Amino acid sequence: MIVNGKKYELDDFLKDLDLSRDMLVGKGNYLLTKREIEILRLNDIDYEKYSNYKDLMFIINEVLDDEFTDSDDASELEWVLENISERDYYSNTTK
Repeated sequence: MIVNGKKYELDDFLKDLDLSRDMLVGKGNYLLTKREIEILRLNDIDYEKYSNYKDLMFIINEVLDDEFTDSDDASELEWVLENISERDYYSNTTK
């Protein structure tokens, strides 16, 4: 593939992709992606001790309210919180 006059090999891009990071993994009564788990671990959140999304969202909000939370960490945690909130909504909404 040629982009802006420079030749790129598609295989070089594909070998660096880690598609498994976005796979959902069962954790108790809820699901998290490997990427979300990684972010929670980096922020010292023991996601395994919470039995549902609401409890996990509560602790994430507590960490976000901490004045010492780094802005990069906060944006990643907000992303996790948004995903978990959406998953909670759809899993607990009567269809």
